[in-house]
Amino acid sequence: MEVAEAAPTPERQHRVYWWKEALIVAVFYGIYSWTRNLFGSNKIAADGIPDQAFTNAERIIDIEKWLGTFHEQTVQSWFLSYRWFIQFWNVYYGTAHFVVTLSVFVLLYVKRADVFPQWRNTLAAMTGLAIIGFAWFPLMPPRLLDDPCPATDPSNYGGACIPSSLRPTGGFGFVDTLAEYGGPWSFDSEAMASISNQYAAMPSLHIGWSTWCAIAIWPLLRRRWTKVAVLLYPALTLFCIVITANHYWLDGVGGLLAFGIGALFGWGVHRWNQERLDRQHVQTLATSAALREPESASGQEASAEVGSAMADTGS
Repeated sequence: MEVAEAAPTPERQHRVYWWKEALIVAVFYGIYSWTRNLFGSNKIAADGIPDQAFTNAERIIDIEKWLGTFHEQTVQSWFLSYRWFIQFWNVYYGTAHFVVTLSVFVLLYVKRADVFPQWRNTLAAMTGLAIIGFAWFPLMPPRLLDDPCPATDPSNYGGACIPSSLRPTGGFGFVDTLAEYGGPWSFDSEAMASISNQYAAMPSLHIGWSTWCAIAIWPLLRRRWTKVAVLLYPALTLFCIVITANHYWLDGVGGLLAFGIGALFGWGVHRWNQERLDRQHVQTLATSAALREPESASGQEASAEVGSAMADTGS
């Protein structure tokens, strides 16, 4: 991938330190872990009340039916007979979300220090909004609505499955492809169930982060095919989260909305900070000029005295 170098900018900038960015990432992971422990699927399952997450899923399904867009199960069913195809999207789901986002984050840090703070703030604001959404609106994803959650073993998926008393007759027909077809990991494993919030579906950070990646890196690309590829990335991610039954269509809309609000915040903070740096720069120049004035005046007086002395000597 060929990346264009950044053009020089007249804006004043503060230094961007890698350790500061790493600290920000650590803080956000800490906040996510805290909300997961208080409001996530593990806490809800431990309390034995996953009803709210299922009720919210019913609300999303009802809205999609009203809109005429509740076709996630139909789309998934078209591809379930192609095992290799499903396994590819399982790997994509489990890796691209983090690998691509981290790569773009580092690339912006290295190549575009002038706009890096703006995009970092956008990512942070979007992720913060998503964390609030996960706590306020726990949502059972499609993959937890059916067979992977047998009534005989309610401990599956850390107890995050739909209770048998709530499951409608015939189910919904979704398949958890990570568990049934294999992938880099599965939420059915005890380790993954313990560190994940399986009700963190609305908004979809897979869509929010992929949109962030595409728009943030697009100006840096030179070749047309790379620009097309990054613009397709969010669309492919939407296909992925639907075909693997990890999200509803509306989760993707929520992810786009979170990105939009995050972008407004990131741009606003970046502009405010640049104006602050500009004011500091002007004040620094004014102070330096004020300090040089007495020296300049003294120099002029000394020159005048020397000139006068030379005139007296000549006479």
